[in-house]
Amino acid sequence: MGYTRRAAAVTAAVGLLSVLGGTASAAPVADRDTPRSCGSVRLAGSLPVPPAGMSVRQTVTIGEDCEPRLGPVRHVPASAAAGSPARTGATAASASRQVRSWNEMYDCCNIRMTGLYSTATWSTADGRIDSAATTATQEWNREPWNAGWSLKSATDKQDCATDCSVVNHEAHADFTYQGVFDPTGEWYANTHHSSVKLNADATAECTFDVELRHTFVGWNWQRGCE
Repeated sequence: MGYTRRAAAVTAAVGLLSVLGGTASAAPVADRDTPRSCGSVRLAGSLPVPPAGMSVRQTVTIGEDCEPRLGPVRHVPASAAAGSPARTGATAASASRQVRSWNEMYDCCNIRMTGLYSTATWSTADGRIDSAATTATQEWNREPWNAGWSLKSATDKQDCATDCSVVNHEAHADFTYQGVFDPTGEWYANTHHSSVKLNADATAECTFDVELRHTFVGWNWQRGCE
């Protein structure tokens, strides 16, 4: 994970960061035993889904003082995997759209440790969502000899599927770590939560949070939707 020794236990104090176009909050850490190890951190924020064909993304990095550094909200062309919103039906009043979100933690060497991903597809007609389908997947980094990060548990739910005024999709994943940086399996744990709100006007909003049992300087949270 890009660090050389086990981090020391510390306590957290609540802090808040915000930026135009997206928000994030965190609990920065005090009373560090070493200048490069940090304690538990919770990061949260939301991003508006950009126009069709665009992707919005943001990175939050744990700085040298163990406080989060909020990066800019960036709009870039969407990846090929996302595709473009498809127009369906006989009239422009009927439309189908897909949105993908990602919620990932990387170490200081920019190796992805854990990630939670969601995909939502919904169609609208006459001011309603006539159908919606959502899925969630998880990914995590493994090490040789059956070690590294593991998925402990995951949930995935959506509150409405047909004839909806709005659809809310919630995905959750808990990850644990046991490997070269901590053979006990008691030190590191990442919990990811992502939600997507789908609206009848074909707009959407992505919300994210992540809770980290212990952190290290240079770890970074990458989130986005398209």
